[in-house]
Amino acid sequence: MRLGTLLTMLALVVGALAAVPTTAHAATAPVDRGAVVEKRVIGHSVRGRPITAWRLGERGKPKVLLVATMHGDEGAPRQILATLRDGKPIHGLNLWVLPVYNPDGLAAHTRKNARGVDLNRNFPYHWADLDGSYESGPRAGSEPETRAMMRFLKDIRPRWIVSFHQPLNGVDTDTKDRRFSRRLSRALNLPLKSFDCGGVCHGTMTGWFNSRFHGAAVTAEYGARPGHRRLTVAAPRQILSLWHAHRRR
Repeated sequence: MRLGTLLTMLALVVGALAAVPTTAHAATAPVDRGAVVEKRVIGHSVRGRPITAWRLGERGKPKVLLVATMHGDEGAPRQILATLRDGKPIHGLNLWVLPVYNPDGLAAHTRKNARGVDLNRNFPYHWADLDGSYESGPRAGSEPETRAMMRFLKDIRPRWIVSFHQPLNGVDTDTKDRRFSRRLSRALNLPLKSFDCGGVCHGTMTGWFNSRFHGAAVTAEYGARPGHRRLTVAAPRQILSLWHAHRRR
């Protein structure tokens, strides 16, 4: 076979292969994020991972922030937020969702961030020098994730915040808006409980927000193994119905 003919055949084969999509690309279906009206990177983790929030719904409606995965080993509730984000437009609510607040902890499947700090003990609210499972860092607000959240909350100033955790299975009554806690408890079908840490919960995000802003922040905890359907079907509907919001049909 002549060299020219061989080169021509080789070029045809290479061209045909280039036209075929890779298996991974062909198998990836586009995600419907019609509900998203704004995407914002509020900061970065210790390891440089982005901390991303999405705004859904309508301006001028009640402003709500949902936060999940503050502890990296409590990742199940983020499915609620991802389901709200990855769907049809939402009407009747100005909703922010932040599914993964501690991306380094999620990647390592650990409670703390990459510096070994419990982010929910690092806020400048009755901060104390804690060790062990609740290591609070060298000082209040020492962690980049904490500072990013503080800037974000000062900017958007939500009327309500729900901070999702595991595995205590309940809605906290230790908040300044107990009526809202009761409504949230009924909506999510979670019992009312007092998460008072035996006195003061030092350095928590909800405590910091409640002490500085007019809005109300509350902790909602699911159990250790909430069902997939509960997180991806029931809970998103329950949250929308709590504020009389709905998806476009």
